[in-house]
Amino acid sequence: MQPDRTAELRELLEHQILVLDGAMGTMIQRHGLREADYRGSRFAGHPHDLKGNNDLLLLTRPQLIRAIHAEYLAAGADIIETNTFNSTRVSQADYHLESIVHELNVAGARLARAVCDEFTAADPARPRFVAGVLGPTSRTASISPDVNDPGYRNTSFDELVANYDEAIDGLCQGGVDLLLVETVFDTLNAKAALFAIESYFERAGRRWPVMISGTITDASGRTLSGQTAEAFWNSLNHVRPLSFGLNCALGAGELRQYVEELSRICDCFVSAHPNAGLPNAFGGYDETPEQLAAEIADWAHKGFVNIVGGCCGTSPAHIAAIAKGVAGVRPRRIPAGERRMRLSGLEPFNVGQDSLFVNIGERTNVTGSRAFARMILEGRFDDALAVARQQVENGAQVIDINMDEAMLDSRAAMERFLKLIASEPDISRVPIMLDSSKWEVIEAGLKCIQGKGIVNSISMKEGEAEFLRQARLARRYGAAVVVMAFDESGQADSFARKTAICSRAYRLLTEEAGFPAEDIIFDPNIFAIATGIEEHNGYAVAFIDACAWIRANLPAAQISGGVSNVSFSFRGNDAVREAIHTVFLYHAIRAGLSMGIVNAGMLGVYDDLDPVLRQKVEDVVLNRRPDAGEALVDFAQTVREGKARDAGPDLAWRERPVEERLTHALVRGITDFVVADTEECRAALAAAGKPPLAVIEGPLMNGMNVVGDLFGAGKMFLPQVVKSARVMKQAVAHLLPFIEAEKSRTGLGSKGKILMATVKGDVHDIGKNIVGVVLSCNGYEIIDLGVMVPCDRILHAAREHGAQAVGLSGLITPSLEEMSHVAAEMERLGFAAADDGAPAVPLLIGGATTSRAHTAIKIAPNYSGPVVYVPDASRAVGVVTRLLSVEGSGEFIGEVAADYARLRAQHANKKGSVLLPLAEARANRFLWNADAHYQPHPPDKPGLHVLPQVDLASLVPFIDWGPFFQTWDLVGSYPKILDDEVVGHTARAVFTDAQKMLEQLVAGKWLHARAVCGLFPANAVGDDIEIYADESRQNRLMIWHNLRQQHERPQGKPHYCLSDFVADRGTPDWIGAFAVSAGFGIEEKLAEFAAVHDDYHAIMLKALADRLAEACAEWLHLQVRRDYWGYAAAESLDQAALIREEYRGIRPAPGYPACPDHTAKRALFALLDVPRNTGMALTESCAMMPAAAVSGFYLAHPQARYFAISRIASDQLEDWAERSGFGLEEARRWLAPLL
Repeated sequence: MQPDRTAELRELLEHQILVLDGAMGTMIQRHGLREADYRGSRFAGHPHDLKGNNDLLLLTRPQLIRAIHAEYLAAGADIIETNTFNSTRVSQADYHLESIVHELNVAGARLARAVCDEFTAADPARPRFVAGVLGPTSRTASISPDVNDPGYRNTSFDELVANYDEAIDGLCQGGVDLLLVETVFDTLNAKAALFAIESYFERAGRRWPVMISGTITDASGRTLSGQTAEAFWNSLNHVRPLSFGLNCALGAGELRQYVEELSRICDCFVSAHPNAGLPNAFGGYDETPEQLAAEIADWAHKGFVNIVGGCCGTSPAHIAAIAKGVAGVRPRRIPAGERRMRLSGLEPFNVGQDSLFVNIGERTNVTGSRAFARMILEGRFDDALAVARQQVENGAQVIDINMDEAMLDSRAAMERFLKLIASEPDISRVPIMLDSSKWEVIEAGLKCIQGKGIVNSISMKEGEAEFLRQARLARRYGAAVVVMAFDESGQADSFARKTAICSRAYRLLTEEAGFPAEDIIFDPNIFAIATGIEEHNGYAVAFIDACAWIRANLPAAQISGGVSNVSFSFRGNDAVREAIHTVFLYHAIRAGLSMGIVNAGMLGVYDDLDPVLRQKVEDVVLNRRPDAGEALVDFAQTVREGKARDAGPDLAWRERPVEERLTHALVRGITDFVVADTEECRAALAAAGKPPLAVIEGPLMNGMNVVGDLFGAGKMFLPQVVKSARVMKQAVAHLLPFIEAEKSRTGLGSKGKILMATVKGDVHDIGKNIVGVVLSCNGYEIIDLGVMVPCDRILHAAREHGAQAVGLSGLITPSLEEMSHVAAEMERLGFAAADDGAPAVPLLIGGATTSRAHTAIKIAPNYSGPVVYVPDASRAVGVVTRLLSVEGSGEFIGEVAADYARLRAQHANKKGSVLLPLAEARANRFLWNADAHYQPHPPDKPGLHVLPQVDLASLVPFIDWGPFFQTWDLVGSYPKILDDEVVGHTARAVFTDAQKMLEQLVAGKWLHARAVCGLFPANAVGDDIEIYADESRQNRLMIWHNLRQQHERPQGKPHYCLSDFVADRGTPDWIGAFAVSAGFGIEEKLAEFAAVHDDYHAIMLKALADRLAEACAEWLHLQVRRDYWGYAAAESLDQAALIREEYRGIRPAPGYPACPDHTAKRALFALLDVPRNTGMALTESCAMMPAAAVSGFYLAHPQARYFAISRIASDQLEDWAERSGFGLEEARRWLAPLL
């Protein structure tokens, strides 16, 4: 055996990109071997064909394999793969050579070892390594080979483990330096390999480095067994691999996006060895060494990889070119990420501290559902699958499966059901929770799931030894665990017992079993309340308090429970049970409960519960009165359910000919009878022998041309145009079935296809939607991909649809970097120079944070095709028309290019503001204590304050209407805009519509506003602000890393930083933080508008939600100043003064000029536990969801003011990166607009 070379490999990988070898099969094929060559003398009489058994050449033609290894080493390979891809019993069974498997692995390892040692001896400064290859075998543990029986398997987990165990022993005995599980197309096969590896390591008393490499089989981005790249990582990272990556099936170009994805999420080194392109018609590979190396070198320069090589179709020439291309390139740095529980089915499901409550579906449980139990007992597995599918469709993010029924063979039922689920992607996309009181049933289930599931459960009821044994096995199978609060003395029912058992289990798991804390889920036991037994009255409180204690004292662990248990006393009364579940979850989630086994159909909305019922349930749940249980039992007899419906009025107008009626409706935006008018027109034209398309090309387009002319002449404005589009969409929606029935073209006589998307990480789309409406009104076909769209999806869709232009939108500053990335990818993928001579695809840039200068300087240089900034919807038609004009496009593109070149030259030549060294800027800081009489005011009500339902009516007076009109591209200040000579009429009309909708949404509760704020002890430490848990100021809850103005300032003006407004250590000071949203419930209403093609009201609702969110932030700040903090208790400003911010103090928001760092939202959300307290969430780019949201901090210093940080120098970038814990490149990406 080789000594452990893990440290040596890690040291090398920290400083250089290592090179794997290339294809073995391709090289063997070049020798044109025949049957006799494979047989040699030893197997000359073997009764079965052996040609094609490349692994056998280790014994019959070892010099040939040795020579191929040597060629790859001479070409520059650092790691040689053993020729043992098929050296397992199950694969060698095809040749009836199972008996020589161990010998093959030993021989393969020794042969590669000898060649590598020769090259290392010749150049000791460059050590070479042997990777012992474990191939996927010719069987699949997750996929049935019988289309008539999806539950059938031609192998088993145990058989694969035994196969791999034999191979591993041979490889390690033969002297490999590391083990490589490669070309994984079924993750369950790989799990078996890793299980065998860990078992072998345990027996050997040491470890070997492990590389894992999967195979994305096609453009779907999934493995053969259906997993995405991230789900694949989540399923297998429990082995703590040296590296994780992808190989085979695809060429480098096709594999790129998945390698890039892994590079972002893997906390180990990343490898990739793609094919030499895609196979040609004859099964060969045509990509040259130079072509493959160019792509892989680009990966290296982009920081995607640590280990690279080649797979099918590659040769020593390819490896030489790759080695040359990556030589001297800095390797990828392993990212530091939050500790999250990473689960998976076919798709990833990650649970972190900022995640929303996780619903675990409970209906696939024979002990909890009689109907499901009957299905399983009667063998009606198709019906049982329908139950599982319904759970997922109803929102279950994990499904709990339990087969513990006395009349069942629980193990067989669990295996059968899980194998059937594996063939149902709409079910198996979510993680599985394996629920049983019998460990052998759980273990049988673990051998059937390829994703990372959850074991439910383990406990210490049989002692520590058995607890640790099961935990270690669960880890080896790659699962998270639910730990019950149950020990040798029984189940914990008190707070003291619950916390003591959980604390003990946490210590055992993390310290003795090496179990990751993020994969531990505590279940502190939910018991029934209101049973009539006094000892049971405190069960819910004990659970809730235990949740809070676990969250505070057992870092990274999650908390779960069986929610329906709490209401068991009221079985038969669903209304009361629903109320109990709702109230219990409301308090438990606030305390830290992160997931629960719950029937989503038995949950209500806390604020919608009948107030009397809610109070009585709360008395029981919180144990507020000794007679609470009896009172609820009495009241439960009176509970009933009821629903009501609203009806709307109907209006009619019918006098003119139908063509004129349609034009009138389009210009006026009247939808009431558009379908009837369109059908009348279609029938009339059909009688005249004209197709349904004639309605669109005739009357409807005539009407839209009138709209376009009026808009272009400034006689119609954006709100009216959006209303016109609503009428047009409804008319077209009616006609499309008729057009398709005739197999006619389904477009609108489109002038061109425009693809639009809000870039990845950003959720804001109002402006994009308006531009889309305006362009569609002018005859362009719009393909809107929505929000948070990744680059590869944008460009794939652009190719798929043949888009004539791509439009990108974004609001938050990180979106600017993503736009630059999309531009660079368009250049790399040839959008600027099509092979067929087609014109370059223009890139349109828009959104609140974009600008003409930024587009010219930061985005356009990445793409040689046209890149055009579109400032607002009113310019969109002109820009697109000129870009797509056959005659005029060249002139327009030239004008834009010249303008951007001029801007770049001005930017390069202008001196700009002089940036001072950071030390000088800090020396000129604002002094918080310049006024000797100033003393910070302690909060009257410190701590956290959750407002689960803010009354919308109370927010209306706080609305700032100015930005509302900007949304509609109406220029002017409010209220003067209402009387403007040019836009006043339209402004008044849209304002009237807004007031009408505002009244409806408040009365009808279309939206819900939620808020959370907190007031905490704080002190400034340099440019940071430390936020503390209590007045001892020892336990830091958060450090807010701020930036300082660095440009030259006039004499006597300080270089501001927000930390300047907080007292230094030694003087008690305080800070506030908040997060609000008024966007809850909006999706349901938007779906209603979308169903009737009503863009106008959809955009109106989004605009009002934004205004209400800002109003909520203003309203909450007032409550903080006057009540919670109380430093301005006597404040009495009117609305105008509030909008002018005449009050004391400020509320700076991350992402805005004084605090341009969006990442501060992450710590803020954790500080206030925003996801649990409000339901808000953050995207990877720190955009808030719902989009109508505001978050930030409260500073109370009398001289606190807003200011702008426009640019920073490299010294401050480096300083901020170090303080924030970012690598320099990541810091550069987040602060790119300031550099």
